[in-house]
Amino acid sequence: MIGIFGGSFDPLHRGHINSMVTVANKLGLSQVVCIPAHQSPHRPMTEGPSAEQRLAMVQTGLKPLSHLITVDDREIRRGGLSYTVETLKSLREDYPEEELFLIMGMDQFLNFPQWKDFGQILELTHLVVTSRPDIELPLSLEDFPKALQALVEAFDGEEALLQNGHKILLVQLKDVLVSATEIRRRYRQNQPAAKLVTPEVDAFIREQGLYQADPSRVGDFEVFTKFCAQALERKNGINILGFDLRELQGPSEFTLVCSGTSTRHAISLSEEAVKSVKEEYGLWPLNIEGQREGRWVVIDYGSLIIHIFYDFVRLEYRLEELWREAPPIKDLLSSERRD
Repeated sequence: MIGIFGGSFDPLHRGHINSMVTVANKLGLSQVVCIPAHQSPHRPMTEGPSAEQRLAMVQTGLKPLSHLITVDDREIRRGGLSYTVETLKSLREDYPEEELFLIMGMDQFLNFPQWKDFGQILELTHLVVTSRPDIELPLSLEDFPKALQALVEAFDGEEALLQNGHKILLVQLKDVLVSATEIRRRYRQNQPAAKLVTPEVDAFIREQGLYQADPSRVGDFEVFTKFCAQALERKNGINILGFDLRELQGPSEFTLVCSGTSTRHAISLSEEAVKSVKEEYGLWPLNIEGQREGRWVVIDYGSLIIHIFYDFVRLEYRLEELWREAPPIKDLLSSERRD
């Protein structure tokens, strides 16, 4: 019985380790194979460690658990987008007689039907779904994604028996409140993060200088902010405002806020901003959140954070009130738009 645990591991943190160790102990797994992705198809491109650096970080961080957890580099070696179904086919060839258990968090489970060939995945492995601090495990079959409900033959509240004979097992974790986004932010701002990662990972990140923003690639962040505002303007962003936050305590020096007429428009605006910056500055964001849904997209460039809303959501949050003491950025948009 072998567990499979994949992810970007950007970085490897205590939440990952808690999931692997808890599931292994509860299910009596002989080992867990930890597989860093080359590039997740569910995650936008961001600045950060290379695939090889993330692999080395995982190998370093999991060395004390080598009796239980094996680090596998097949997705890094394969390159390109890392699709779970392809990895499982490869693992099935390596372990033809073993039962495989694919471990995923509840957030991933809710989106599982969107994965490539999810039906094939269910033919290759059992699923193990772990709790998340902010998402409860399913209490009834109606709480499963609709595309999976028809595949379940029986559900007793702890495990679901599928029609193909495989199972979906629910495992409640002792929750570890940790966010990869928060960890990256802390390292970028030289704040302590050692309680969220292991000592080995903390030392690796600091020795390698990971997650440090490179301001030399941007230069003047006020000019950069105006560039991003004008990229949003080209896609007909609504009510584009910019604020200089350097006199306020906050996670960035500058911020932009913009609206789209729909969630689709908000996604299009975020894609235009990212594309324009990559073409002009050769830079990916440090982090992007909300781009799949398009209600509130946050694009983090370190000293600049861009907030793009579906317009009705922006009215609900009224984010600009947080910055009412900050001076607006002058000459933010092109002269045509200002006129």
